[in-house]
Amino acid sequence: MEKRIFNFSAGPAILPEEVLLDAQKDFFSYKSSGMSIMEMSHRGKIFDGIIKEADADLRKLLNIGENYSILFLQGGATLQFSMVPLNLMPPKNKADYIVTGAWAEKAVKEAKRVGTVNIAGTTKSDLYTRIPKQSELKLDPDASYVHFTSNNTIFGTQWRSEPEVGNVPLVCDASSDFLHKSIDVNKYGLIYAGAQKNIGPSGVVVIVVRKDLLERSSDTLHTYMNYKVHAENETMYNTPNTFGIYIAGLVFKWLLNMGGLDVMYKRNLEKANVLYDYMDESGDYYKGTVAKEDRSLMNVCLRLPNEQLEEKIIKEASAKGFSGIKGHRSVGGLRVSIYNAFPKKGVEALIEFMKDFKKNN
Repeated sequence: MEKRIFNFSAGPAILPEEVLLDAQKDFFSYKSSGMSIMEMSHRGKIFDGIIKEADADLRKLLNIGENYSILFLQGGATLQFSMVPLNLMPPKNKADYIVTGAWAEKAVKEAKRVGTVNIAGTTKSDLYTRIPKQSELKLDPDASYVHFTSNNTIFGTQWRSEPEVGNVPLVCDASSDFLHKSIDVNKYGLIYAGAQKNIGPSGVVVIVVRKDLLERSSDTLHTYMNYKVHAENETMYNTPNTFGIYIAGLVFKWLLNMGGLDVMYKRNLEKANVLYDYMDESGDYYKGTVAKEDRSLMNVCLRLPNEQLEEKIIKEASAKGFSGIKGHRSVGGLRVSIYNAFPKKGVEALIEFMKDFKKNN
């Protein structure tokens, strides 16, 4: 197999090599069926087994009870910016949003088309360099739900624990840190996550929704936009992204075989701490951009002393086989994304490269 580079892309992002090799092995003819996954009916017995296994394995990973439905839909997290308020905001037609970055801003934009949005907390005035404290949140106890973004891919911040919201359903966009550690799903009314960062290829969004909340979904909604319809049809209302769900299922099995999410969290902590420790030791040469207590384990954002050095290191890193370290165009700098599948040896190799670059520049 051709040598693989170290892929630090923020998404679509690195997948486990074991998963890619499994998919490669069965790509032409899945389990001797004579068909690829991409060719077979989503109503057939083979794919029915694949999606049911994916559902069961995700339930094992997160200890998800039968009082929750799992949906594998399309449209990514972006469509969920609309589906969440359309389904969950009625009948009160108001919701709380905690805004910690660009994706939360986009979620607010769509929610405002449906009802009243209360910005319960935001760190925009701090350029999203930190997560708001619990004491800063101004929550409405009568809100339909509270929405937050668990990890902010562009700015490199991450919630260490969920905001406390009382009896109001908590909704989370977990796109860029889903499955990076164990969470108590029972704290949430709904979790959604685009697949292309920590779950699988682009084109799938995973939704975990508490079944009692499905009763809020109005029959007047356009059919595809209705969570209740998808839950009643077990994701099969229309043809789902069969290949994407298959890969996501392989990732779930990979995580289980690795020992589960507590083991994965330990690995993620080790990877991130190695990189952050070196950055802190470098003085102001490799300078983190966010509050230390809110640093993301998934997306490490940093700046060099000037933009010329940043351009140079990005170019030299690419030549050395380190791809995707350029920061988001809206903030500049560097961004090193180290999702679940990224190996610790890749982080260590990057640090050695960073040491050499600093010595020579």
